[in-house]
Amino acid sequence: MSLLVDKADFAVHIYHHLMSHAALAEEEIDGMKLIQLLAGIVTETLLLFDNPDDALEATYDQLAGLLKCEPRVGPVAVQSLPPSYVIDYETEQGRSIAKCLFEDWLDCAHEFHELLLFVTQNIIVRLEEAGQPRSEVFRLFIECTNRCLGYEIAAQELCDIVIDQKIGSESWSLPEGISGLSAIAGRALALSQNACEVFAVPSLPDNLDQVAYVMTQEAVRLGIPAGTDWRFGLAANDCAVSAPYELINSLDPCCREFFDAMGLHNLMDQSVACAKAAGRMLAVAAGGEIPEIEPVIAKPLAMAAMTDTYKSVCTQEAILSC
Repeated sequence: MSLLVDKADFAVHIYHHLMSHAALAEEEIDGMKLIQLLAGIVTETLLLFDNPDDALEATYDQLAGLLKCEPRVGPVAVQSLPPSYVIDYETEQGRSIAKCLFEDWLDCAHEFHELLLFVTQNIIVRLEEAGQPRSEVFRLFIECTNRCLGYEIAAQELCDIVIDQKIGSESWSLPEGISGLSAIAGRALALSQNACEVFAVPSLPDNLDQVAYVMTQEAVRLGIPAGTDWRFGLAANDCAVSAPYELINSLDPCCREFFDAMGLHNLMDQSVACAKAAGRMLAVAAGGEIPEIEPVIAKPLAMAAMTDTYKSVCTQEAILSC
């Protein structure tokens, strides 16, 4: 840490930085966005430790002591949290903020983390003063942080599963790995919607666009050129869909086993995790000066696998419900 950094001033800087990002009109604060941004910053610091899971539990214990309360127990109402893809987006914004703040603290992860605990305590108290019960805000912070860290760990592990088990042992190609993860994301999303009618075009559902955005942004963060060519060359709406069922049937058992071991049972969470993993695989295959697959080919390939699988599963679910 730089000797010129004053801890108290820096804590105030973090606090106001977060408040400015979560500000609405007329000096109001979006409390849920503020919690998600904070969860992203804390998650990024946890990843500096050798064992993020242990650091996570220690963080909650320390916060409980500072706040002099425990998080609210019991199930969290579905409407209390944003959709998984929103949590991923906002917490990733928090992680980006954290990376900028790390510049003077790279050798002092523990001190930076302690500073963040102080900021977190103050933000939770501030939200309580605005009418949100302290225990409920604490619980929402835990839920968002758990998901942010969970998506990060799951994305990396899913990439490792594809590389080790499918590409390494079963001779899959990188395009097949990308398509497989993208298709599993589309399948999980479709099943999470409890589709009851045949997929209707011309417009794609917002949820599918949002999960696809998780994949595209993960790829862009890791170096894939941003652009509008993700759907270039996709089949027209009146064409038959072509979901990669051979890849799905081969990869799905591995994903299910991993999600069961991780305790990630929510289908929307699984869809987001697979979309992030697909984005990372895409960055590996299509990134760098000499990509193995040109981005203009890899990007629509991933998008087509996700979209066609989503459409196909929705259609099957509709037929079964008739």
